[in-house]
Amino acid sequence: MITKEQIAADYQQIQDEICAALELTDGKSVFEEEKWERDGGGGGRTRIIQNGNIFERGGVNFSAVYGQLPDSMKKALKVDQDNFFATGVSIVIHPNHPMVPIIHMNIRYFEMPQVNGSEAEPLRWFGGGIDLTPHYIFDNDAVYFHEYLRSVCKAYSTDFYHRFKLWADDYFFIKHRNETRGIGGIFYDRLTASEDISWENIFEFSKAVGRSFIPIYTELVNRNRIKDFNENHQLWQYQRRSRYTEFNLVYDAGTRFGLETNGRIESILMSLPPTAKWVYDYKPQPGSEEEKTLSLLKKGINWV
Repeated sequence: MITKEQIAADYQQIQDEICAALELTDGKSVFEEEKWERDGGGGGRTRIIQNGNIFERGGVNFSAVYGQLPDSMKKALKVDQDNFFATGVSIVIHPNHPMVPIIHMNIRYFEMPQVNGSEAEPLRWFGGGIDLTPHYIFDNDAVYFHEYLRSVCKAYSTDFYHRFKLWADDYFFIKHRNETRGIGGIFYDRLTASEDISWENIFEFSKAVGRSFIPIYTELVNRNRIKDFNENHQLWQYQRRSRYTEFNLVYDAGTRFGLETNGRIESILMSLPPTAKWVYDYKPQPGSEEEKTLSLLKKGINWV
């Protein structure tokens, strides 16, 4: 049986791999690391890259925390136990180029010992996902992104991509705007072993999702970083960033979990962009690329 210590160690290695590759892709900026400890148990490594050739700000964070679960989170997670362990890697990258998309990735593991004896099997599950938020949606990029994720999922289960793609469409939805945050991706939670898949294979799937980040994002960055843009493109970029901010502060479960378990505020809110704008009652020009992008921020679009 895989242990929580092994899972945390492998997640740290994935954090190292991603940071090294992103520095190479940017070519200018390097990550700043801050190690932190959590009151109540555990800690992590926050790594921030900013003011680069292409990455205006991004975070690649690792954490492994434990302790007493607050009553509010016990209710939200529908559990009775008090002690918990959680580890994961969380990434958000905000590029300075409007044609390069925002990307988010998260892989995580959660464990609680069972009540009535330490020898009982712990309550445990994996979660995670990866989703793309283009400021401008390019069809060929969207197809590439979803095809790559489908291939990752197919290696572990024939139904993972379909299930997790629908889950992402529902999860990354800004209800008060009636639009999706971006073009989705995959999202899953409380994934446990069954007759069809073992704990070891779920862990391997989790790591495969984590390691899909670099080939996917470097390809999308390099496709679009050389494209020209103007002030109007950048204004639209700041508009789309405001939607990203609204989702993270209103709906994101990871943000809520971090805040309610006394997590490190700077690490939790690193997902927010450095600059965003809320233009009053903005309406894109008919027939524009901005209008096209808005028309594609819908659930249920099958890119592959």
